Formats: sequence, structure tokens, C-alpha cells
Amino acid sequence: MERTEILNIMNMIMTKKGRAEITDESQATRDVNFRSLDFSEAALRIEFKIGGELTFDAASMRKIETVKDVLDFFEEATKAA
Repeated sequence: MERTEILNIMNMIMTKKGRAEITDESQATRDVNFRSLDFSEAALRIEFKIGGELTFDAASMRKIETVKDVLDFFEEATKAA
């Protein structure tokens, strides 16, 4: 899945919850209020869109700190799906 598609899904979640859209990949997830529940919702929406399950380990998730990290994570996970 393309990075822009993933960011669009993230921004759809953000606007649905009344938060500002993400425009800068270097921002920390906590600074843009992209929380663990938002991450889970994004994962479910991505799975639905690709028609398959994402597999990933907790260790790689613990390293996520920025929007770029989230995008990289989902981009890599969708390649393996």
C-alpha cells in the first residue's frame, strides 16, 4: 500500500475525531494526538482495504515514535500481507 494511502487513512481517523490533519511526517505521534486506538483503527482499515491480515510483532511497534515510523511500519506490513 502506498504511503499516501496510509496517510489518508490516518487523516480520516484524525478528522473524524475532531483533530487536525497530519501534514508533517517528522512529528511525534503524541504531538499530533495519534494514539494507540487510532493505530488499531488504522490497522483494521488497512486490512479491510488490502483484503488481508497484517502481521507484526510487538517489538517493532514499541519503536514507533513519529508519524514517519507509523507510515514505515504500515508500508512494510502491507508488503508482507
